[in-house]
Amino acid sequence: MKPTLLLAALIAAPALAQTPPATIGQPFIPAPWWMKDPVIAAMGHVRTEVPANRAQFAVRFSVVEKTAAAATAGATAKARALDAALAALGRERVRLTTSLMTRPLYDQYRQKDGTLVDNQRADRIDAYEVTSILSIEVRDMEVLERAYRLAVAAQPSAIDRPNFSLQPDNELKTGLYEAAVKDAARRARLATAAAGARLGMVKIIDPTGSVCETEVLAGWHSYGGSAPATDVDARQIMVTGSRVAAPPPPAAPPAFDSLEQRAAEVQVTLQPPLRELTAQACVIYGLTPG
Repeated sequence: MKPTLLLAALIAAPALAQTPPATIGQPFIPAPWWMKDPVIAAMGHVRTEVPANRAQFAVRFSVVEKTAAAATAGATAKARALDAALAALGRERVRLTTSLMTRPLYDQYRQKDGTLVDNQRADRIDAYEVTSILSIEVRDMEVLERAYRLAVAAQPSAIDRPNFSLQPDNELKTGLYEAAVKDAARRARLATAAAGARLGMVKIIDPTGSVCETEVLAGWHSYGGSAPATDVDARQIMVTGSRVAAPPPPAAPPAFDSLEQRAAEVQVTLQPPLRELTAQACVIYGLTPG
């Protein structure tokens, strides 16, 4: 082979290897191996509702002093008791993030029309306002109300309303996926029985669901929609035998702690809302004559 022809062959080989089998949108592309015989593609789609297991809120303590140092010391001192009480609940239950915000307060004057105006110049600062911010993330709903009572009893300048979220654990994710596969099998059995056929062997189990949405249609993007989700009970899909029981909330400090005493008198009821979880799974079955 001539050197020129050899060089051209080497250059062309990678380009040929990278050429896709077809372009998305074409009416015909080579069928995958599992479509050589009759098949049914069943999409399992399940949903459930689970109580939120995270709560976030912030508590603010503001102090005004002539100097920034004095205001910082005052704001930090006000937050110290609450910081210690929340930390005593346990790091795995309550996460704390503390920050400070400093705002200068300027000398003020009135205009002729009576409007009060801040004289915002560096040499006209009259005092400083420092706010100590405790950002609180409650990871155990058993101590949520207690943490909020402590925040109220600390008499802060402001308390944000709790924001709830759900962080499903691996056990719940696995159980929900298993329910999606079972739902796919149920849908496949109903469809084949109605069509007068019988299910054969399982060819593909796709946890992403992409096989049912794109590849089966030989080039088109998707079915254009999915079947309604099947409702499942989250309590039935969780493997309770492997769950480790959460330790009980820590005991309250002795009665001489004034913050704990005030917190015990605060009446708070916080109910975590329900959050929706969904899962899909695609199962491809072969078909046999009825």
